[in-house]
Amino acid sequence: MSRSARQSVTPASWQCRDRRVERADRALVMGVLNVTPDSFSDGGRFADASAAVAHARRMVGEGADIVDIGGESSRPGAQPVSVEDELQRVVPVVEALARELPCLISVDTAKSEVAAAALRAGAHIVNDITALEGDPRMGEVVASFRAGVVLMHMQGEPRTMQASPRYGDVVAEVCDHLRGRLAAAEAAGIARECVALDPGIGFGKTVGHNVSLLANLPRLAELGRPVLVGLSRKSFLGRLLDLPDPAARGAASLAGLAYAVLRGASILRVHDVKESCDTLRLLAILTAAE
Repeated sequence: MSRSARQSVTPASWQCRDRRVERADRALVMGVLNVTPDSFSDGGRFADASAAVAHARRMVGEGADIVDIGGESSRPGAQPVSVEDELQRVVPVVEALARELPCLISVDTAKSEVAAAALRAGAHIVNDITALEGDPRMGEVVASFRAGVVLMHMQGEPRTMQASPRYGDVVAEVCDHLRGRLAAAEAAGIARECVALDPGIGFGKTVGHNVSLLANLPRLAELGRPVLVGLSRKSFLGRLLDLPDPAARGAASLAGLAYAVLRGASILRVHDVKESCDTLRLLAILTAAE
């Protein structure tokens, strides 16, 4: 894909409350902050609020544009947690980060109560893996704060999504689903400029499905909204390259990140912030010379 073609399908901005995020020379980096005991890659490391805040500071210092705080694991087989537990994990961290860091703050939740509390505490974005379908009040909450929102495709639910994912045409079905969820968001009062779209790599997809979606990201970008891709350390990379340990998938994650940007992604959800920022800076330098 030529540089001009990439630019033609990449939206210019994303409205997140009072912040308008203009596309810069590189894609935005969203650093993962799991405040859970059971996430697949770093479960338990940042469950303590002080450890979580310290890690967020470190990620912002390394170049993260957004910190994405999750209080409920969405790994395959994950069990749901209560609203009360998720609030206790997420809100103190959001409050602390909003007081001291200049970055955008995202809350990774499908619960409207958690989203509302996090937005009141200073968050800017709701990252909803159910694309507003998991909680009937989520659209109303997002609209009332004029928050940014990420609508993700998922087949099934985290407990069962990897049991036997099947599609007739995975690219067409994911694009159609997200087109419909974008329309549903607008119907709920969410401004189109507040929406980003995520194909849901690893969420109810086989290795082949994930590869097809990454190869066809331009089709998703043609929906006219920023495309977020989260492939960092995911199991499909391990299966492709025989890397069973998530911690050993760093180089593969960076290669996938660069490919996703070349195919139209403009927001990258990552664990390794410094390495991701270095990769994106070099990619920007090289593509500017085309």
